[in-house]
Amino acid sequence: MKLKKLSIGTFNLLNLNEPNLPMYTDKKGWSDAQYVLKIDWTQRLLKLLRPDIFGFQELWHADALHNAVDTAGLSDAYDVLVPDDAKGKRIVCAAMVRKGLLKGQPDWIDKFPDNFVLKSKGDDPQTSAITVNIKRFSRPVLHFTITPREDQEDVHVYVCHFKSKAPTKVFMEDWFHADEATYKKHATGLGSALSTIRRTAEAAALRFLLTEQMKETRTPVIVLGDINDGQLSNTQNILTEQPRYLVGGSVGGSDVALYTAQTLQEYRSSRDVYYTHIHQDMMESLDHILVSEEFYDNSRKRIWMFDGMTVNNDHLSFDDHKTSGTNDHGVICAHFAYKPIKA
Repeated sequence: MKLKKLSIGTFNLLNLNEPNLPMYTDKKGWSDAQYVLKIDWTQRLLKLLRPDIFGFQELWHADALHNAVDTAGLSDAYDVLVPDDAKGKRIVCAAMVRKGLLKGQPDWIDKFPDNFVLKSKGDDPQTSAITVNIKRFSRPVLHFTITPREDQEDVHVYVCHFKSKAPTKVFMEDWFHADEATYKKHATGLGSALSTIRRTAEAAALRFLLTEQMKETRTPVIVLGDINDGQLSNTQNILTEQPRYLVGGSVGGSDVALYTAQTLQEYRSSRDVYYTHIHQDMMESLDHILVSEEFYDNSRKRIWMFDGMTVNNDHLSFDDHKTSGTNDHGVICAHFAYKPIKA
């Protein structure tokens, strides 16, 4: 296979599960009618966009995703990647990959690397010691390999979904109940801090894996998914290592850096209208497509050139997801054209 164009998408499915199965504290889950609406809306997006790779978050049951793909008439065109135990009991990351692209078998990375450490005695006398003992991802990271061109290196793809900004429910903890009078008024602040620490640790653990794979290699990498944080957030900065975006000259690129499609799109437009989520009337971008220097226009090692991005987010203007079947995130797709840099 020698593709001349490669398209990549990410899609948060908003708890796509089979009907009448419990989710979180909702013991009834989606009704039959709500399920039909969700499948219909999901399949219409799949059929409309049809990227070569689609990463999914918030999938509960494999049958629900297969149902959407089947209804869209895409089963013969795509391999659907879902873990064997996706039976509606927990949230997983998944993907659909155009047939002929997938190489080998996918794997889901649950645990942080064995030699990953977040521990310090402090940088200076004023900084106290810190230890973070988180050992696994909230949602296992999906990893798979594609071969868009037989004359180039295989591309490694990671689909992730980090801890949300929602405050961790500290009111369920023993220490909270032991002194509720003190802690009740601090539940939001403490819970938000814990969520941020967990999300930061997840970003650092994935960055650890990426650096191990990318350092001093020519391995192209794509990271996509819902990181529950914005373009300039610390979470994003950890993942990307904050590369410099050169305007011209094709002499840029960094060995282990990742470049966000959002920034690449901003270079092509006079306005920034990118958002994928609305919370309390605040529009922000939580869903991202990040690519290594092989996909960066101005890299001296460029293989693929950025060719634009779409954001389907009109449905976010209406908070009627249960009755309309829509989700609460925008669906983004980035497009690249095969155009290696000339020596």
